[in-house]
Amino acid sequence: MNDVPDASAPSVRLDLWLWAARFFKTRSLAKHAIDTGKIEIGGQRAKPSRAVRVNDALRIVRGEEIFEVDVRGLSDTRGPASVAQTLYAETEASRQAREAARALRVAERTGYRAPETKPDKRARRLIRALGDIDAM
Repeated sequence: MNDVPDASAPSVRLDLWLWAARFFKTRSLAKHAIDTGKIEIGGQRAKPSRAVRVNDALRIVRGEEIFEVDVRGLSDTRGPASVAQTLYAETEASRQAREAARALRVAERTGYRAPETKPDKRARRLIRALGDIDAM
């Protein structure tokens, strides 16, 4: 078998596809994520101009979430979310890992109660003083 990608197969730029599939709000955010190594195609870092083809495996790190998706369709225009969801299929293992991580974050927050009012002048000074201790 030949591992060289077929030049005649339809493809779309990676940054465009990520934007069209609604993983990022703007193309520049998608490009920044690619440049900082948060996007991998087939286990390798990619460039924003890398061609995405159907059946490519992508690993997308967005904040605390990690998506592992297979490309199912190509688009270079951003459409409704229902159309964007048809462009990829998330692996079951990825979905379960994201749900487990989300449940863990929720469990860590239990018992936390946000303050009812904004801190007054004295409390702000104390907060600022505590912040300076952490800097040392």
